[in-house]
Amino acid sequence: MIFKRSDDFAKRGLRTNYVSTIFGISLVLFMIGVVLGSVILLHDVETQFKENLQGDVFFLPTYNDADIKQIELEMKSWEELQEVFFVSPQRAMDELFDESQLTDQTILDIDSTFLIPSSIGFKPKAEFATLEGMEQIENKIKQAYPKQVESVNYDKESIESLDRGFNQFAFVFMLITALLVLIAVALINNTIRLSIYSKRFTIKTMQLVGATGGFIRKPFIIQAIVQGLVSSLIGLSLTMTIFYALDNTIDTVDLTYSLSSFLLLSLGVFTFGLFLTIISTWFALNNYLRKKLDDLY
Repeated sequence: MIFKRSDDFAKRGLRTNYVSTIFGISLVLFMIGVVLGSVILLHDVETQFKENLQGDVFFLPTYNDADIKQIELEMKSWEELQEVFFVSPQRAMDELFDESQLTDQTILDIDSTFLIPSSIGFKPKAEFATLEGMEQIENKIKQAYPKQVESVNYDKESIESLDRGFNQFAFVFMLITALLVLIAVALINNTIRLSIYSKRFTIKTMQLVGATGGFIRKPFIIQAIVQGLVSSLIGLSLTMTIFYALDNTIDTVDLTYSLSSFLLLSLGVFTFGLFLTIISTWFALNNYLRKKLDDLY
């Protein structure tokens, strides 16, 4: 009866240790998931802002709408541009009034065709939404249509400030990320070491009765893989819950993950979780396998 209670107590202790280990690793992987997810979202948000930048192509007064629409069709095939659209005089006036909030009826009654000529608007792909990229697009337009184009306009100050702002933020964020990753590695390694420490006498006993290093490592490595998978799943679930809540709270920026971004985040969390649990288990086991029995006390 006493032995049975002792055995039950030991099993309960092992289960508690196992659950606490997974819980600890899950929290660390949750932190890593938030960091990785923020990096991916930062890139996605930067892409959203860059692809919303707009340039306008204005033509000589003698050029008619039919010819401008033909150029629009040609520009849609350019690899530098993600969107090209014809801007009629009425559309240009409507956008101007919306942006400036002009609602006076006398202004709306003015002949918009006289004020603003037809033009082509374009939005660059994210990789071309820089000063150098926009200059490249501008030069290409002028070279392709030298006798038709009067000017190519875009907000250089906005592009420069956007690029500078994201670069500065990315630099600071990467420093914080590096620090958090180092902390996470130390925490997971310490958690695994404590888990192995509680089984050090079992490991040494197996070694003394003739078990090889590979035989001893096998169940621990399998357990490390299971711990890594379960912890990664829990950490990823917590991460996605946080970002889902933020997406429902913040309306100004879209924080929704695309399928490719979600797969990249999942791959990062699971790879990180499995790699650290296996490596930490391997080195912790080797440490106790090399020690003498007297050194375990």
